[in-house]
Amino acid sequence: MPELAEVETVRNTLKMRILNKKIKEVIIIYPKIIESDLKEFKEVLKNNEFIDILRKGKWLIFELKDHYLLSHLRMEGKYFIKDSNEEVAKHEHIIFRFEDGFDLRYNDTRKFGRMKLIKKEDLNKTIEIQKQGKEPMDDTLTPKYLQEKFKGKKIPIKTVLLDQEIISGLGNIYADEVLFASRINPIKNAGDLNEEECARIIKNAKEIILKAIEMGGTTIRSYTSSLGVTGHYQDYLKVHKREGLPCVNCKSLIKRIKVGGRSTYFCEHCQK
Repeated sequence: MPELAEVETVRNTLKMRILNKKIKEVIIIYPKIIESDLKEFKEVLKNNEFIDILRKGKWLIFELKDHYLLSHLRMEGKYFIKDSNEEVAKHEHIIFRFEDGFDLRYNDTRKFGRMKLIKKEDLNKTIEIQKQGKEPMDDTLTPKYLQEKFKGKKIPIKTVLLDQEIISGLGNIYADEVLFASRINPIKNAGDLNEEECARIIKNAKEIILKAIEMGGTTIRSYTSSLGVTGHYQDYLKVHKREGLPCVNCKSLIKRIKVGGRSTYFCEHCQK
């Protein structure tokens, strides 16, 4: 599943490839991905241009003249740029056809991704944007903020870190890595974390996400590259997907457990 670093990589790559190109037409093959009126969706985008691409958490925000197009990749969503004459592949569900003979094609094997067209003045009123918590790079993400959000929570910190309304953009991969770097057990109750532990989470989340963005994200079985970009942060993973391998710190074997239904990797010795 693409997380903040992967979505940011997609954003930066698309910005170099599709901005200020007139959209000739929009072809909707699987309508359920679109959470807007289909007729309006096509009419607004036709003869329009993407003038910028923003991001909030895991949401891509394509800027048009008077609207924004919100796009969430969910589990398996990807974007590809292809020649318009190329045959449409099985899992290509939404096609933005440009006048220059190229397409931006949304590919999603599980069809979980979503797109939504909104007026510019309504961006900060949408539930999708309002629900986003602070990002790891946000200077207002402080230990006191986390302690307040964690207060009274009798659920594992791993589960809480996946809550996009608290920290926006962290997913399963980076939550494992952040907790390992912070030496915090993933099943520890979030409400029991002290200010110093919260500070470690913030410091390591920022460092890990920035490094992952620099490396183009993480390419593993659950998230493969698109747009010709392959991430390399998997070469830096310390615990995720390393079950049975020695810990890089203490040489104990990395364990895998289920936390909130999600596979979770950690070192029992380093994360007591």
